[in-house]
This record gives sequence, C-alpha cells and structure tokens, in this order.
Amino acid sequence: MLFPKKRIEIEEGDFYLTPEGYKCFTEQYHLKRGYCCESGCRHCPYGFNKKTNSKNNQ
Repeated sequence: MLFPKKRIEIEEGDFYLTPEGYKCFTEQYHLKRGYCCESGCRHCPYGFNKKTNSKNNQ
C-alpha cells in the first residue's frame, strides 16, 4: 500500500534560484524531508552519487 508523501512547508533557506531560473534545494531542505530521493541532488546530505548509483555511508 502506498502512502501519500508528507507535505513540507518551504521556508527561507530551503532553496535558491540558479542563474538559469531553476529552484535548487539546499541541504537544509533535504534534511527536513528526511530521506534521499536518489536523484543526484547538488546539495544531498545523504551522500548519494548518481554516477555510481550508491550512497557514501560515512
């Protein structure tokens, strides 16, 4: 059974706009979310490497 994902309120510091105009989520946001989505996010605090498809468990 699939459960709906918890809605996370966006706060100041959760993202910034790139020069191209995209939202880039910060480490603060990822930690609030509480899990790794394995998309290779720029500020992933969970150590996921999209090239090797693995997490760096330090």
